[in-house]
This record gives sequence, structure tokens and C-alpha cells, in this order.
Amino acid sequence: MEETKAWYESKGVWGGLIAMLASICAMLFGVKVDQATQQQLVNSIVVIAPNAVALVGAILAIYGRIKANSKIGGGKK
Repeated sequence: MEETKAWYESKGVWGGLIAMLASICAMLFGVKVDQATQQQLVNSIVVIAPNAVALVGAILAIYGRIKANSKIGGGKK
């Protein structure tokens, strides 16, 4: 296993998180999520996650620039 990927691209990570959330929903709210639905959620999230991470990064960059206390300089003075 030489290939690497980000954690949010891993079906194993998302599968574990979704299984944990499904268990919590069943225990606390009586809502049961079957295996097929859990697998569909994992597949959807793995496709969407990289774009969502990029979007959050862009929003944070813009927010950081708006809240910054100093101007962006053009070089040496």
C-alpha cells in the first residue's frame, strides 16, 4: 500500500464515523439506519468531501483577509 490520500478521502474513516453516528441515532432517538443507507452515505461523502474542504479553506482565507489588522504590501518601502 504505497498510495496515500487525505483522511477525508478514506471510505474507512467515513464508514467508521457513519456507523458510530448510526449507533448514536439508534440509541438516543430510536432511528435506525440500515447498512445499505450507511454505504450510500459513505460513497456520497467521499465524493463531496474534497470539494467541501476546498470551499471551507477558501472561506477561511477570505474571512482572515477581511479581519486582518494590516494592509497587504507591494514590496519593500
